[in-house]
Amino acid sequence: MAGLKLVHLYKRYENSGKKKIQNNYAVNDLNLECAQGEFMALLGPSGCGKTTTLRMIAGLEDITQGDIYIGDTRVNDLEPKDRHIGLAFEDYAMYPPLTVYDNIAFNLRAKKVDRKEIDRRVREIAPLMQVEDILDAMPVKLSGGQKQRVNIARAIIRRPELLLMDEPLSHLDGKARQAMRVEIKRLINEIKCTTVYVTHDQLEAMSLADRIAIINFGVLQQVGTPAEVYDNPVNEFVASFIGEPPMNIMETTIINRDGSFFFTFEGSDLNIQVPERYRGVVADGFKCKMGVRPMDLLIGGEGSMGTPERIATFENLGDERRIGIRVGDTLMMLITEDDRRYKSGDIIKLEVRGEKTHLFDLQTGDRIREK
Repeated sequence: MAGLKLVHLYKRYENSGKKKIQNNYAVNDLNLECAQGEFMALLGPSGCGKTTTLRMIAGLEDITQGDIYIGDTRVNDLEPKDRHIGLAFEDYAMYPPLTVYDNIAFNLRAKKVDRKEIDRRVREIAPLMQVEDILDAMPVKLSGGQKQRVNIARAIIRRPELLLMDEPLSHLDGKARQAMRVEIKRLINEIKCTTVYVTHDQLEAMSLADRIAIINFGVLQQVGTPAEVYDNPVNEFVASFIGEPPMNIMETTIINRDGSFFFTFEGSDLNIQVPERYRGVVADGFKCKMGVRPMDLLIGGEGSMGTPERIATFENLGDERRIGIRVGDTLMMLITEDDRRYKSGDIIKLEVRGEKTHLFDLQTGDRIREK
């Protein structure tokens, strides 16, 4: 296996029309390092540049500017077949006339690997991907999950230094996706291969990756462990993209009341005390955005000093309940494990873990750091 390094990577697509748009970068000055054996997820919304990045790593897209290193080798000018990579795409792309065995063995046969070596490798990889019982089956007889296992087996049988996976679970239903997430995590732990995994699903990224690189409009926003990007988002985009349901983010005016600062919200009586760590950056009348995750909002019990709030929406999801509270023009979401069945119009005492709140700049969206 080998590490991966992207240095000032750019990708620009020229418009086909007469009028050219300048600086229309699909990937814009991307710098990223993936250590040997690391599982790195490229996460972002559709069209953000993550698949383009993966295709440049694979050699399937030309690089506008920058360098790509796999291990110590600069691979900009190498053909895909010479980059020692394995590819697994969202489209299974199996050969219909060939059995599962022949589909897995296809790349090795193309490289004229000895027949006995091919058989040994197929028999070795099949149990890892749990396809040893379907080696004689035709693709038309396989389920989506089985096809994806074969797709991944075909990628790793080459013993790549770098495994690239592009939305491999997007065609599967919810239950199959969950099962395959477990299988992929187990597989990567067993083969210990450096992996770059593209997804728009933050649950996949959080559950699978050692680190996550979050991209938006071709620009890298933040790189960190799942805990780091969840607990310490660098800006409003990351804060709202990571987490389900997403972080509540609302415009606020901070007021000074008898020496204590409070978040206030237009059209609402809700007041939340500003954590002490922000005293060095706030002032009376300071405007910003305040973010708080739904699980950091609580329903107060008897004697609670929380703010009385009227429930706007209630969803019972079995293992958790989601409550929506109208704060001005914003619907603020709360998650509770309380067994009580609420309904629209009920009054609750809302408590907020003030120490779990985040501040974001109104103009840039960047997180405001405490001093």
